[in-house]
Amino acid sequence: MKKILALLLVLVMVVALCGTSAFAKGVPNDQKPVIWFNRQPSNSMTGELDMDALTWNDNTYYVGFDAKQGAELQGQMVVDYLQAHGEGLDRNGDGVIGYVLCIGDVGHNDSIARTRGARMALGTAVPDPQQGKTEIKTIDDVDSAQIGTNIDGKATDVQDGKITIDGKDYVVRELASKEMKNNSGATWDAPTAGDAINTWSAAFGDQIDVVVSNNDGMGMAVFNAWSKEQGVPTFGYDANSDAVAAIEDGYCGTISQNADVQAYLTLRTLRNAIDGVDIMTGISIPDAAGNVLSDDLFYYDDATRCFYALNGAVTADNYKDFLDATAPNAAFNKQLDEKDFPVVKVWLNLYNAADNFLNATYLPQLQNYDKCLNLDVEYVKGDGQTEANIIDRLGNPDAYEGFCINMVKTDNGTSYMAKLA
Repeated sequence: MKKILALLLVLVMVVALCGTSAFAKGVPNDQKPVIWFNRQPSNSMTGELDMDALTWNDNTYYVGFDAKQGAELQGQMVVDYLQAHGEGLDRNGDGVIGYVLCIGDVGHNDSIARTRGARMALGTAVPDPQQGKTEIKTIDDVDSAQIGTNIDGKATDVQDGKITIDGKDYVVRELASKEMKNNSGATWDAPTAGDAINTWSAAFGDQIDVVVSNNDGMGMAVFNAWSKEQGVPTFGYDANSDAVAAIEDGYCGTISQNADVQAYLTLRTLRNAIDGVDIMTGISIPDAAGNVLSDDLFYYDDATRCFYALNGAVTADNYKDFLDATAPNAAFNKQLDEKDFPVVKVWLNLYNAADNFLNATYLPQLQNYDKCLNLDVEYVKGDGQTEANIIDRLGNPDAYEGFCINMVKTDNGTSYMAKLA
């Protein structure tokens, strides 16, 4: 009996030294943690969440940011700027504030929300007929379709809005909007946006008074190609380092989606799920090293198993606080003890090797936190066009204890689940 007790004690000590991982070798891949991030599993036509993907197993979560809150913030940032800079804003004096809109991906929830947010704030929104909407009660009711060109204000997917600046009423008109997709099918494409502004400026000339972009990659392409020289206010989203730095040179504003918080949450939820601990460890509950997020940085929706970082506006008033978009946050960058949390190998992909935000901002933030969480991450970059380009490179899922997945298209969750089944 004493020998048995001694053996049991040794086994307990071995388990303690090896950490609390609930995923030993040989566990089926379909039971390992899956963290969807950045591109939320959803129907690309309606935006309806794909709950089959979000609840695939008990260790599946999504990490992103509050797209609606950020979209409304971007729209309000544009309106605030217009009302504060009324003099000379109407470049040709026709009483119309004309804007062009760079759309990232017409089937992506974040892009849809940003298009809706801009239109709501500027008064150009109409109810979405594809959803059977006849009035706008919330941002979800707004038509987000690209309109092509609308020089005469007769497009049906938008309407003319109105804004009062310094006591004078102006018409607000969406002159043009377009999904920035290149010939290979990649969306959110910055060079395509640079080409688009050259086409639009040739067609509309000084009727373009404002540029609004669904992200900074496209916004900066427009800024560098045309609007900087023309002095036309240009607004983006993501708070990429180059865009924040460009505010000093006339780029008018962007939205920080707190990439540091998202990157940490992506890896932290994976670490917690691998370890079999409370999912809020090191998030709302301080971990042994003292890592914790404050409540004003994120929230969690238990019904959909989604973590959302909150957004902040970056303008000429505060841009210097955001110049380094890749700096880690000391509040949640403390090293875990490797004795208690041994290194585990995980797989993570970025959907597009050319995406500015993911590669210039998100990836450096992931690399800020992977080592402190004792994660040996294999980073894979896709072509932004086909899911197979990513999935085919997950050749041996058995080699990993968890997966962080950034899809090309938001409704392709089943493709990854089939790979891990």
